[in-house]
Amino acid sequence: MTNGMPQPQYTSALADFIHRTRWEDVPASVRHEAKRSLLNFFACALGGCRDAAIEGLAASVKPFAGNPAATIIGRGERADALTASFLNAAGANVFDFDDTHTPTVIHPAAPVAPPLLAFAENTPTSGRDLLLAFALGIETECRIGNAVSPAHYRRGWHITSTCGVFGAATAIAKVMGLDQERIVWTLGNASAQAGGLLETLGTMGKSVSVGNAARNGYAAALYAQNGVSGPVRALEGTYGFLRVTTGDAINVGALTSGLGEQWEAGRNTYKLYPAGIVLNPVIEACLALAAGERLDPVTLDRVEITGHPLLRERTDRVHPASGREAQVSAQHAVAVAFTCRRAGLEEFSDACTNDASLSALREKVSFIDDPARSVESATVRVRFTGGRELTKHVECALGSQSRPLADAQIEQKLRDLVAFGRSGCDAARMIDAVWALESCDDAASLVRLAAGR
Repeated sequence: MTNGMPQPQYTSALADFIHRTRWEDVPASVRHEAKRSLLNFFACALGGCRDAAIEGLAASVKPFAGNPAATIIGRGERADALTASFLNAAGANVFDFDDTHTPTVIHPAAPVAPPLLAFAENTPTSGRDLLLAFALGIETECRIGNAVSPAHYRRGWHITSTCGVFGAATAIAKVMGLDQERIVWTLGNASAQAGGLLETLGTMGKSVSVGNAARNGYAAALYAQNGVSGPVRALEGTYGFLRVTTGDAINVGALTSGLGEQWEAGRNTYKLYPAGIVLNPVIEACLALAAGERLDPVTLDRVEITGHPLLRERTDRVHPASGREAQVSAQHAVAVAFTCRRAGLEEFSDACTNDASLSALREKVSFIDDPARSVESATVRVRFTGGRELTKHVECALGSQSRPLADAQIEQKLRDLVAFGRSGCDAARMIDAVWALESCDDAASLVRLAAGR
């Protein structure tokens, strides 16, 4: 109570929405977006399944894994549901190629899809029920992200991990059929396990907190199912998640405003390039310039990138030490786009990052901050010795909300990443299964196609 007036119960209201929402309540556009997000998820997970970070994580946790009841995507191995959730979430996010909720820069699918798929392998689940829980998990994590943005991210929290645990938790609570009270407990149990720091970006450690979000979210729902209660105001309480991780710069109303009418899945986007979301317009601009004429790095005097200050803050890395650090390096993105005229996973590998021929060009890149700009926008100006200049402006990169990828482009992304990850999976069967999931009685059949050899 405050001044004799009851305080709004946002956690309870969100839990009530999750509990009562049915498939029939979900707009057709959101249903379709859930399938697009799953398709993109499998593309990224199958592409990243053999990355060195995932190899290291798998070697660390598998000796302690329990009943091998769930698929580890792309690896031909199995583990208990919690371990599989951890590894599959880490693999889907390891290249930062996964879906991105533009207002918050949350990668929604990586924490939410893996626990649902593991659950479906242990409990009979229809495709429709899995898709409903998936859509609600995305809605939960992104609404919590809206409530804490942008201050939460600026404080150094890795928002995919910190908010993703709530998405995973509520998705599992929904597919379990928990009542409203136990969904509140689930949110409370998730709040006790939220974590992840931006300091880990560019290192293998980033994958740890993303994997934890999936595993801990699944566990939070299991705890509630078995009677472990949690705080009823886990989100908005005086010492709840919002205030503790963000301070007073929160928008608590974002948790429930327009709930059921405005769906956050409609603001999800899919990357064309495996780099930080703020780098995608930079890469597009550089590739357009490189396609127009032969750019001799020797004659390049300076490359100026004008963008939102977040671009410089997150990607000013002149000499990245690894491929994963290169994924958040504007200097490397510019160098490979101009030199290789491509910007795929090979161009952000350790081998390409350590190519000495790129070093001099990286050093010629500088930033101009423009706070009035959108994070989706960038201008690249190339100055040559002798005074000639070339400029390319990209207001919104292909794959952004304003210029979304077509279904066929996401399908091609899956084909490309299946080939890159060398899992041996049949991309065509995966694509058909995702689009048909709504009418499938056994959702686990989908993840079994991604088992790999």
